[in-house]
Amino acid sequence: MSRRVVVTGMGAITPIGLGVDEFWDSVKQEKTGFGTITKFDASEYKCHLAAEVKGFEGKNYMDFKAAKRMELFCQYAVAATKEAMEDAGLDMEKEDAYKVGVSVGSGIGSLQAMEREHSKLLEKGPNKVNPLLVPLMICNMAAGNVSIQFGLKGKNINVVTACATGTNSIGEAFRAIQYGEADVMIAGGTESSVTPIGVAGFAALTALTSSDDPARCSIPFDKERSGFVMGEGSGIVVLEELEHAKRRGAKIYAEVAGYGCTSDAYHITSPVEDGSGAAKAMEFAMEDAGVSPQEIMYINAHGTSTHHNDLFETRAIKLAFGEQAKKIKINSTKSMIGHLLGAAGAVEFVTCVKELEEGYIHPTVGYQVPDEECDLDYCKEAATGEFEYAMSNSLGFGGHNACILIKRYKED
Repeated sequence: MSRRVVVTGMGAITPIGLGVDEFWDSVKQEKTGFGTITKFDASEYKCHLAAEVKGFEGKNYMDFKAAKRMELFCQYAVAATKEAMEDAGLDMEKEDAYKVGVSVGSGIGSLQAMEREHSKLLEKGPNKVNPLLVPLMICNMAAGNVSIQFGLKGKNINVVTACATGTNSIGEAFRAIQYGEADVMIAGGTESSVTPIGVAGFAALTALTSSDDPARCSIPFDKERSGFVMGEGSGIVVLEELEHAKRRGAKIYAEVAGYGCTSDAYHITSPVEDGSGAAKAMEFAMEDAGVSPQEIMYINAHGTSTHHNDLFETRAIKLAFGEQAKKIKINSTKSMIGHLLGAAGAVEFVTCVKELEEGYIHPTVGYQVPDEECDLDYCKEAATGEFEYAMSNSLGFGGHNACILIKRYKED
């Protein structure tokens, strides 16, 4: 018998708010985080806009020396974890540290460290490269630093599935608790790739929008969409075995009901055109939760604002849900915060929990021009009213499909 898993704490560092409260207030105000790239001179690049985190100082969340030994993607994860653990009221002095684990992923790690030290290598030679380059750069260091900072000695993993990383990380943490490997898991994703090579690489792939209009740059499912806007930040949640949460009197936000993943086995960047891989991930998540397609009324879509993703994800939803697809509210949080890559699914999971809690489904901000081939309800306006389930999709380069299903918590 697998154990029930609940959400007891949340933390977020995003382009529209530092902390869950500020982020969620911005979501409800339909604020967007898009602006001209400030982290480097992007004037000669094909893409000039990003959704950068504003006003973040690592030393506000951790010891100054510790912050200096962490790249930005790690700092974001530690900051979001601090908020999530405080929100959960998790006191490590009262926990078995070996039963509190970490599943925090990053799609890329630190491109900043790589760029910085590569320049040094070329200009000054190999003996001038920072001895800490490797531990600063590698993407598992977000999970490692979270563990070190908070004394978490349980299972510690870093899932890397490109843009599905955040959702897979939370899903694998869910499984770890279900089957007794941990009582508590700190789970989520983190990313900071608004760098010269990061933007140049995605732009060369023609994945990024070339729009310079902050109001029309990240417009998922809109006929005029032209690519995604790179965002950055971190989303972290505290997942906990239900009885463990009850014993310590924790506030329970929601229950994790199901998780499904598949691979398209098709192409390194394009989703399979009929949407069958993503559809099967959604079907697996519903099977895992023991729910029927008719019970799902809301999906937080991957919704990147690229032509292929939005079209093929629409096909996937139709394939998984049939006639029910037309009754489902579908939105994309990326319409406000851009694409956080490895952190996207985690911040979107936080969004889903807040939406369930408040009975509020945010609009896909900026959506104006319907696309004949994307003909479902993409939430041009906000929707209110109680709903039982929130499904969140994440699809990554390499053909990774991940789907997680959250439900309103009810005591039996």
